[in-house]
Amino acid sequence: MAKVLKKRTVKKVASKVTKKAVAKKVVAKKDAKAVGKKVAKIVLKKKPANKKTARKAAKKAVKKVA
Repeated sequence: MAKVLKKRTVKKVASKVTKKAVAKKVVAKKDAKAVGKKVAKIVLKKKPANKKTARKAAKKAVKKVA
């Protein structure tokens, strides 16, 4: 079992990833759901964490950036 990160770390990673994605125009700002999924995937790849947490963090990050 990999070490699951604390929520805050997940959030940090999520916001970083989201900012990068939006900056690169990989994802449209309006497309929050798709972004959330993508970000969650990347977050999970980088840091093993709770899937639900990752998704939530991703969604929040998207809202902040968009």
